[in-house]
This record gives sequence, C-alpha cells and structure tokens, in this order.
Amino acid sequence: MDTTQLKRFCSRFPAAQEVLHGAPSNILVYSVGGKTFAYFKTSEPERWRFSFRTMPERFVELTDQPGIKPARWTGRWYWVTVVDVRRMPEAYLRELVTWSYERALGALSGKRRRELVGE
Repeated sequence: MDTTQLKRFCSRFPAAQEVLHGAPSNILVYSVGGKTFAYFKTSEPERWRFSFRTMPERFVELTDQPGIKPARWTGRWYWVTVVDVRRMPEAYLRELVTWSYERALGALSGKRRRELVGE
C-alpha cells in the first residue's frame, strides 16, 4: 500500500475528516469528531511518514521493527510512526489503522457518535 492508497483508505471511514495543517506543523490529519486517528507528515525531511495510535500491547512489537518508531511527542500515548508505508504488509496496516479509528470514535460521547455515524 502506498501513501495515495493509504490516504484514500483513511478518508473512507464513516465521518472521517481530512485536514491539512500548514507550517509549522505541516501535517495531513485524519480525524473523526475532532479526535485524530492518523496523520502524515507533509514536509521534508519526513515527508509522508505516517503516524497512528496503537494498542499498548502492540506498541513494543511495532517499535521493535525496522522503520517503525515511537511518534514524536505522542509516543508516550502509544502512537507510532511508519517511515515507509510501502514496507508494511497491507492487511496488517489496515488492521492497525482501523483500530486507531475505532479508538478515536469510541472516545466520543454516545450522542456525538450517533450524530456522526448513527451508532
């Protein structure tokens, strides 16, 4: 899966929003109801590095792999950064991003969730 395919995948979640933040952050953020579930870095030298939240038990497993590291500033909340998404198995990446989306959606109030996705 390349960055274009991954961006398309992230934007297809129910009620997902894609927002591009310019300088100084230079990130393309994917969120639901104001809760971020993934983002891409858009400036050099880290252009198209992809970050998402993961579960605590997978954090160590993921960060032990080459090309995956704790996300800057958010690593302590179990966010990881993938240097090159093309090197990750597509099904596994989809599973991890789906979990991150569901975690963000679950952090919303029941009323807000129903407004956004009808749950």
